[in-house]
Amino acid sequence: MPKADELSPAHWAYLGDALYEVYVREQLVREPAYRNTGELHREAIKYVRAEAQARIVSYLTPRLTAEEQELIRKGRNQKCGHIPTHTNAVTYRYSTAWESLLGYLYLTGRKERMTELMAAGFAHLKAELGKTAPSAGAKPEAAPQEGETWK
Repeated sequence: MPKADELSPAHWAYLGDALYEVYVREQLVREPAYRNTGELHREAIKYVRAEAQARIVSYLTPRLTAEEQELIRKGRNQKCGHIPTHTNAVTYRYSTAWESLLGYLYLTGRKERMTELMAAGFAHLKAELGKTAPSAGAKPEAAPQEGETWK
């Protein structure tokens, strides 16, 4: 396998996407509140959708090392082929940045730090969702538009 620095941030994000998805699913499976896979899936979406990942980046960025912030920047600036219709370009770029950071940390053997960041991001979202859990059918928090940033 090539070294992490020989791969693009898109490759890091591809791997990071899978790593974060598995982390979220594992956390949810450990909770006895979810009786079936349908409930697990609906709950997982709250944590892995682009808007949630972008909020993690906003929350964690001040707590990241300079190197990690640079990896976020590289991931955010990575050109992507298409942006899903359910989000906007800014949100999608920040979610890609999160996935890139996780993938890079994994590829460079810093799995403990990767897990620490995933745990912090997951806990932040869990607290957010606990305080402001939207009712069924409620629209998620508005994502920033092109040229705006997360507050």
